[in-house]
Amino acid sequence: MKTYVVSGAASGIGAATAALLREQGGRVITVDLHDADVTADLGTTEGRAAAVAGVRELTDVVHGLVPAAGIAGRTGVPGDLLVSVNFFGAVALVRGLQDELTRAGGAGVVLLASNSITGMPGWNAPVAQACLRDDEPLAREEAAKVDSVMVYPSSKAALAWWARREGVKPEWAGAGIRLNSVAPGATETPMVDQMRADPLLGPAIDAYPNAVGRLGRPEEVAAAIAFLLSEPAANIVGAVLFVDGGTDAMLHPISPPGWEVGPIEP
Repeated sequence: MKTYVVSGAASGIGAATAALLREQGGRVITVDLHDADVTADLGTTEGRAAAVAGVRELTDVVHGLVPAAGIAGRTGVPGDLLVSVNFFGAVALVRGLQDELTRAGGAGVVLLASNSITGMPGWNAPVAQACLRDDEPLAREEAAKVDSVMVYPSSKAALAWWARREGVKPEWAGAGIRLNSVAPGATETPMVDQMRADPLLGPAIDAYPNAVGRLGRPEEVAAAIAFLLSEPAANIVGAVLFVDGGTDAMLHPISPPGWEVGPIEP
């Protein structure tokens, strides 16, 4: 039996992913603020350490990791907290469980990016740059300067970049650990419900084109995640898989603008 770790598993895409992996015969260790096998706050250094320690108490091998915990970018949400949870909390969980992933002898990690990385122009590049330099104090400082609505895609872009940059390195792909990410569009989750209720962001979400004519479903994103964790996906490394009903393809049929934010030091 394979063992998986899913953060943000109390609701939304995390809950759907945990349920699907169990249906497929896996053992799932959940991490969240409540209603989880390991309760921890990934927005703090202490909480991240507690999450890693809690998982290690339950297993010494991890075949798949899905850091799905995240905060919606909406009016009234502190941008500095958002970047700490969405980027640094996710990356800390991956790094903290690196040994357990290595022991699996062929593990997968799937990070949750977002189609907002190409669909929301004007997001804050300095936040993403600070994330990729592993400078949380600077990232929080930059995030506090702008509305969290624009910090959200910055944090998600940084996750996708991090998976691409780090995924090909010897300590990850060379150790049998595949790093990939999915980029969901608007999906029927409590987080998107909050975002759609936001007076600034809500109208924009509903205005995005969608080739299938509806919001995505958590189970659809979970299916993409489960595939990327599976053995048939063993040759996929550093990919960003859009699960957004065609929104990104409709907005950018050739090349998405704004993907380059300048050189970023390793």
